Amino acid sequence: MKKELSYYDIFPKVIPVGKQVTLTVRPLGAHAAFEQGREYDLRIHGLDDGELRNYPDRNNAFCFAVTPDADGCLRVSFTFGSEQEYYVRLYNEEGRKSLQLSVYAVNSDLVGRYPFLGDLHMHTCRSDGSEAPAVVAANYRRMGYDFTVISDHQRYYPSLEAIAAYKDVSTDFAIIPGEEIHLPDNDVHIVNFGGEYSVNGLVDCTSQIAERGTDKKFRSINESACPETMSKEAFIAEVEALIPGLNIPDGIEKYTYAACVWIFNHIKKGNGLGIFCHPYWISNVFQVPVSFTEYMLEQKPFDAFEVFGGESYYQQNGFQGLAYYEMRAKGCDFPVVGSSDSHGSVNNPNACVAKTIVFSPENERTKLISSIKAKYSVALDYMSKEYRLAGDFRLARYASFLLENYFELHDELCYEEGRLMKEYCTLGSEESRAGLEAAHGRTDAMRKKYFAF
Repeated sequence: MKKELSYYDIFPKVIPVGKQVTLTVRPLGAHAAFEQGREYDLRIHGLDDGELRNYPDRNNAFCFAVTPDADGCLRVSFTFGSEQEYYVRLYNEEGRKSLQLSVYAVNSDLVGRYPFLGDLHMHTCRSDGSEAPAVVAANYRRMGYDFTVISDHQRYYPSLEAIAAYKDVSTDFAIIPGEEIHLPDNDVHIVNFGGEYSVNGLVDCTSQIAERGTDKKFRSINESACPETMSKEAFIAEVEALIPGLNIPDGIEKYTYAACVWIFNHIKKGNGLGIFCHPYWISNVFQVPVSFTEYMLEQKPFDAFEVFGGESYYQQNGFQGLAYYEMRAKGCDFPVVGSSDSHGSVNNPNACVAKTIVFSPENERTKLISSIKAKYSVALDYMSKEYRLAGDFRLARYASFLLENYFELHDELCYEEGRLMKEYCTLGSEESRAGLEAAHGRTDAMRKKYFAF
């Protein structure tokens, strides 16, 4: 955490453009206290407005003389004129900067949208991961996540298991139902994020059916919307029936592409988010032929592209990022997400290799999905020391500000709730239940404090 954030609190941090707000700078301890009766030189600088000495006509330095209020805080009222980051600085008697904090002004479309950090692709011991679904959820909350999906291979029921583990307690963490889909003769990896029923559970030869049968309570969150199970042969026939109408060019595997379309269509029918995952993963060679990946990106049968996720070598995330921006340059745009594809949440260097920030009205399944589909998401890559962001440049700049000035404070609250979640799901103690009830609402209260809408 930046030293300034440890010494001072500034709120709100995010403000609508054109709205007058009162900024409060609060010292966090006697070592940071402002001197009562002293007049401080406070200035607000727009980050986008150019070097002060060279562009003096842009009005990029707004100066205020402020004295501490009775509670020891400095306050100033200001109307922010454009969407950008603003530095709030104090200067000493010699005119030198003595403190710098930051706030961000956003345009109207982002007002009411809060940043929720999450993972849209991970595994547990129910497939080839390491820990139980409920423990994985707790561990990711402890690491600062607002939401996650349990997306085990060929299995939807582990995500329902994780949700059920916390059904009797209140938390600020959203566990989303989902699965990674593997159906006959199709090796393209696809995640169903938030779908109301299992796509794996539609075909009788999958692990979902082998381990939990056809009972809809294990393969849906909305039994009335869940279709009946079909045979492998019926599935193949439905896929083959799609091929003539798809006009798939020569050189592209017709059955494979049609199977992907069939899967994505069912995810949409179940009101989920269909994610095209890690095509540049090197399983032996690239998992999916590059020409097939390019065709998928051009046709966009999916809802979102997993631009970052899974591995810490450059070829996967690096090439996927380059492919995304090359497609954008060609006029082909689509939502992006970042996910860990984690197979272990403890002592795993790739446990947080990629993440997603979704700008959503609520941390809730349908709102997260609709926000991603509307391209209010950015993907984060942590395969190297410095994070990278992919998505709309405007949102990436905003996300960078949040990573530097908001999320580290947010993560401190998440850590305690995650610790209590793990204690609750493993021990079931009344103490942990009471702790979770006490912690409930804290991250929401923090958002209300830092976001002026």
